[in-house]
Amino acid sequence: MSFLIDPPWLYATGRTYGRLMPEQTPAARAVNCATAGVFLATSVSLYLDRPWTRPIWRACRADSGRDWMLNSGVLHIDARRAGRRTHFASALLFATYPLWLWLGLRHARRPSRA
Repeated sequence: MSFLIDPPWLYATGRTYGRLMPEQTPAARAVNCATAGVFLATSVSLYLDRPWTRPIWRACRADSGRDWMLNSGVLHIDARRAGRRTHFASALLFATYPLWLWLGLRHARRPSRA
């Protein structure tokens, strides 16, 4: 999970859920909330370098969970020197996670134009 990968992944997951569960039932809402929760819990834990995330960021060849979240092996932000601005921007990005899932759901449930 990373800031570059998570939004498209959440969007695609929302589209899949929208096709498989076209109605907004309590079960569908529970699945949506659980998905957003797992993404957020894992991503925030990576960003905070929680010990249990070590296998994830090591598999991605990152120096730390925060390095993986910020750089995704593509960018070159010094994750060790992340300051207030980086933390604030990261918090804003985390806040968009439910939006990406919702956008995917919305797109999948849109009436087709045939």
